[in-house]
Amino acid sequence: MTNVFGAPHKGTGSPHEQVVFCQDEASGLRAIIAIYSTALGPALGGTRFYPYASEDEALADVLNLSKAMAYKNALAGLDHGGGKAVIIGDPATDKSEALLRAYGRFVQSLGGRYYTACDVGTYSEDMDVVARESRYVTGRTVANGGAGDSSVLTAFGVFQGMRAAAEATWGSPTLRGRRVGIEGVGKVGRRLVEHLREDGAEVVICDVDRAAVDRVRGRWPEVEVVADRDALIRADLDVYSPCALGGALSDETVPLLRAKVVCGAANNQLAHPGVEKRLADRGILYAPDYVVNAGGVIQVADEITGFDFERAKAKAAQIFDTTKRIFALAAEEGVPPAVAADRLAERRMTAIGRLRGIWLGG
Repeated sequence: MTNVFGAPHKGTGSPHEQVVFCQDEASGLRAIIAIYSTALGPALGGTRFYPYASEDEALADVLNLSKAMAYKNALAGLDHGGGKAVIIGDPATDKSEALLRAYGRFVQSLGGRYYTACDVGTYSEDMDVVARESRYVTGRTVANGGAGDSSVLTAFGVFQGMRAAAEATWGSPTLRGRRVGIEGVGKVGRRLVEHLREDGAEVVICDVDRAAVDRVRGRWPEVEVVADRDALIRADLDVYSPCALGGALSDETVPLLRAKVVCGAANNQLAHPGVEKRLADRGILYAPDYVVNAGGVIQVADEITGFDFERAKAKAAQIFDTTKRIFALAAEEGVPPAVAADRLAERRMTAIGRLRGIWLGG
């Protein structure tokens, strides 16, 4: 039996405020909601629908992801803590209206401590269904007052982070003439290709989904395609951009990298703590994933109070300055950028969370 109250949880390094196991036998719902911190406000993070091999695997994922959301929201300047949810199952066969509505009732039962949104395996249309049972849902369709596809500002934010990395590495905030390898050209990766081509970069891609590759090549036939992640990592690149699932940077892959910069949209790119030092030792500048991919959560957070795209885009554009600040702090304190980013996030959570001790009355 899983030791829910063990500390630390599955290598996350710190205990969570709340972990909720949700089950509705009739609809087949098996979900876990994890709230890492509400120091900055109600937790905000997406719902991942994925066929985990075991409950332990699902728990480990939701704990890691919820912690990452706390740090992401802190550095994005949002008044939200970190949370995440996972639904165990195959979204292609197990997703149903009843299941999503049952999940929505569990979200509602938390009374606003957790706001949910889309993630892997869930879409804006799914959030519309969840919202029939809960007020604490964002990332909804435009037709229902939402912001729609959050990949728009996710890709925009990653591009801003990449510009900051380019300036730190080559002295100019542009990718013009640089060779950028993108692993995963789904919703976010495809939009990132567009930003890079408009900026004058050469682009190399790979994806396990041939249809995704064909969509990119259909619009940009000049984009080069390689077989897989291994081929991309070994390619002659200036920037490696992981935009698929996490764990791309490991003890095995880092020694093979030829790129001088790593900057991508995937969550949890570092396979384990310590990989950030391996990157630094090789002179590879790593733009922390949860910093540069925050455009999506900025977009859905803006929706909570009434979505304005230009306002959200302006906030996402600040990822450029935040990334530069992290690189400067890393150089000043002699630590990898991932460590510097963690320190900045923790300082904000501590400083603002402390204000909860000022009693405001009934």
